[in-house]
Amino acid sequence: MAQNKAIVVAKAGDARILDVPYPTLPGDDYMIVKTTAVAINPTDWKHVNFASQLGNENTRVGCDYAGVVQEVGPAVTQYKPGDRVCGFINGCNKFRDTDGAYATYAASKAPVQGRVPKGWSDEQAATLGVSITTVVRSRAVPNTRPPTPRRADPGQDPLLIYGGTTATGIYGIQFAKLSGYTVITTGSPKNHELLKSLGADHVFDYRSPTLVQDIRAAAGDNLSYAWDCHADQASANVCARALNQDGAHYAGLLGGIDRAVKAANPKAKVSVSLGYTSFGEDAWLGALYPASQADFDFAKKFWPLAIDLLDEGKVKPIAIDVNRGGSGLEGVLVGLKELAAGKVSAQKLVYTL
Repeated sequence: MAQNKAIVVAKAGDARILDVPYPTLPGDDYMIVKTTAVAINPTDWKHVNFASQLGNENTRVGCDYAGVVQEVGPAVTQYKPGDRVCGFINGCNKFRDTDGAYATYAASKAPVQGRVPKGWSDEQAATLGVSITTVVRSRAVPNTRPPTPRRADPGQDPLLIYGGTTATGIYGIQFAKLSGYTVITTGSPKNHELLKSLGADHVFDYRSPTLVQDIRAAAGDNLSYAWDCHADQASANVCARALNQDGAHYAGLLGGIDRAVKAANPKAKVSVSLGYTSFGEDAWLGALYPASQADFDFAKKFWPLAIDLLDEGKVKPIAIDVNRGGSGLEGVLVGLKELAAGKVSAQKLVYTL
């Protein structure tokens, strides 16, 4: 059996590289992948640093990966050994401690993964998993529009994506534009031209004292949907105040900020866009998020559509910084600290294994 190493949360703030067993197939629709590249997301360092609150000690870390299929379960028909694939693994899974992408070999759920897009490197493809799956779950983009241009004049449908320079924001802007929205987003001034090049119609400095007024003006005082890719108390407050005051929808990436939204906009509908529910399995992030067959079914349909758009060049890859601080799992440990320290913007840290 091949040797396997993985990054494991020993305790809060302490992630270590350990020898672990070669993975077994958790279900008939899973496959085993030899990872070639992994990327780092905020959820990864938070799972490490807040392990005691989340209850995920002794689990394997990591969500985003690209790699080569080694074996497939009996229900897997879309992939075969030797295929290059990428996607999202439920890292630090309290319910199954063998999950996690930061490993030499990992198990991934085949129906909600993707093949590596044409012309993309494994390092680029490793950035897709969490972002694409979260876009699927956001209901800001694909759940309300097909991922193709809908009409020539999309101005009646403004959409705020707060945190446009996050990885999810960068991909979300592009899918939203393809879906026919007028896209309003936020970012540092140094990244405004980048965000416009991706399709954003209006870009505002998130530190501007007139941010809420600027967003409302750009939306014609008719903003009914905000997707918060930053998701803290401050961003939630801005989104809530920019939204209409009559039944508008706030979608965030973290739970626990309902009060901040409701305090600023009591009538707003609040939802959480967690990619984790797209596996069709129970997920735990400090609270139980029950399995959703609807989320699983939609993710199965959207991933092939997304890969087609990537093949066609209609969605561009995020900029990547490869092997900052070193390669392999040792480099990943450095990258987790870099992201936690806020040293990454408008790009994604990727490590080759």
